[in-house]
Amino acid sequence: MRYHPSRDWWLAVGLATLAGYVDAIGFLHLSGFFVSFMSGNTTQLAVGVARRSGAATTAGGLVLGFVAGVVLGEVLGRASGTWRRPVVIAASAALLALATVVPMPAPGVAVLAGAMGALNAVFLRDGEVSIGVTYITGTLVKFGQHLAAVLIGDEPFASCVPYLLLWVGLVGGGVIGAGTFAAGPVAALWYAAVAAGGLAMVSIAVRDPR
Repeated sequence: MRYHPSRDWWLAVGLATLAGYVDAIGFLHLSGFFVSFMSGNTTQLAVGVARRSGAATTAGGLVLGFVAGVVLGEVLGRASGTWRRPVVIAASAALLALATVVPMPAPGVAVLAGAMGALNAVFLRDGEVSIGVTYITGTLVKFGQHLAAVLIGDEPFASCVPYLLLWVGLVGGGVIGAGTFAAGPVAALWYAAVAAGGLAMVSIAVRDPR
């Protein structure tokens, strides 16, 4: 993340906040499953298989939806050239809006997972995802590594800041999502779709035409 210009940091934080918001709504609606955190769902899948419970089906559907979203985001991103970011974010916004009108929990939650998966195609460097905006474990690892470098005097604290901001964004979004859930999942998801549309507009404003 620190190899991106600062304008990218703030867009990434906005997307992480959106992901935290949507994930909190999915978590509450599904009583313990996730729409952006596939490590947790993979564990749920494994436990569900071992116990022969319906949790395996739910978790497996979410994982498949997420991967499908990643594929969609990458295909759209490659076809869009320098417009990758706004196009991919707009596609995620469209999926969030779609999730408000399709049946819940299935297939609506798989659509939500797809929306989150697509967001991970926003930031690429040398053909690989350079900022994962919907999962945070790698970000915390990077934060810990740079914090260690700060403690031994090899780096300034500023090297930790991008990763800390991303984590704070995800947490903040989760707090807002959990609070908004009281209005009902459909209304809460419409707010998310509108926010994603706004972030697509922001990505146009900070777009690098190269």
